Amino acid sequence: MTSTTPTATFGRVLTAMVTPMHADGSVDLDGCQRLATHLADHGHDGLVVNGTTGESATTTDEENVDLVRAVVEAVGDRVTVVAGVGTNDTAHSVAAAQALVKAGAQGALVVTPYYNKPPQAGVLAHMTTVADAIDVPVMVYDIPGRTGTAIESDTLLRLAEHERIVAVKDAKGDLFGASRIMAQTDLQWYSGDDPLNLAHLAQGAVGVVSVVGHVAGPQYAEMVTAVAEGNLDRAREIHRQLIPAVDALMHITQGAIMAKAAMRELGIIESAFIRLPLLEATTEQVERLRAGLRQSGLM
Repeated sequence: MTSTTPTATFGRVLTAMVTPMHADGSVDLDGCQRLATHLADHGHDGLVVNGTTGESATTTDEENVDLVRAVVEAVGDRVTVVAGVGTNDTAHSVAAAQALVKAGAQGALVVTPYYNKPPQAGVLAHMTTVADAIDVPVMVYDIPGRTGTAIESDTLLRLAEHERIVAVKDAKGDLFGASRIMAQTDLQWYSGDDPLNLAHLAQGAVGVVSVVGHVAGPQYAEMVTAVAEGNLDRAREIHRQLIPAVDALMHITQGAIMAKAAMRELGIIESAFIRLPLLEATTEQVERLRAGLRQSGLM
């Protein structure tokens, strides 16, 4: 079959990195660099720093700058480093975006403002204001289950008109709605929901922004390639192989909790400390995690 290779500005396999922390709760910058290097060595051509999985709700602006600098220093010449810059305060998001781009971020991820439930005109203004303030490409993040507000189709069509807004991280779960926007715009689509990675790729997504990618980067890289080459049988095999791992990281408790536990179990980070209100995985949850990773051949 003919291979198609759509543009993927941010890369094809990105993981929303956890933020390694010491047992006392301080950010572990050396651990962050080790993790980033591990991911770059294992199938990734992009990384998201300071996303939800990186505990962006509880890290400080200063810590976020340090984290981006550390990742850029470690792997910025090998992968696209994308910084999460979204908050529910547009002025804060603009300042964060400018600071993180100055620190070396090559792209920005802007989530829908959460909690304050803006109207669609406010969502549009928020995202375009951030994009206007920086000179790197922007990926907008649609995850209404967390934010309380979906990015509606008409808003996505308007966002697509902005020269720097080039991609969507989709965790909305509306596959047909996604296909409709892909058919009407040049927005690059990224699956932001690991259970739906294959479905999104099969209908035209250019890549994934993953949590399970912490443990399955090479597998997702092969899946992306298989779909691009029209080898859906192989892509389906990989999808099914990873079902236990996806369940283990995404369906036992919160994803950042389990991703940190997995990285500690695999010896990539030293501590699974996570800031409240999140809690470290329990012994029983870690046992279930190990079982899932083993069943998927990842441990």
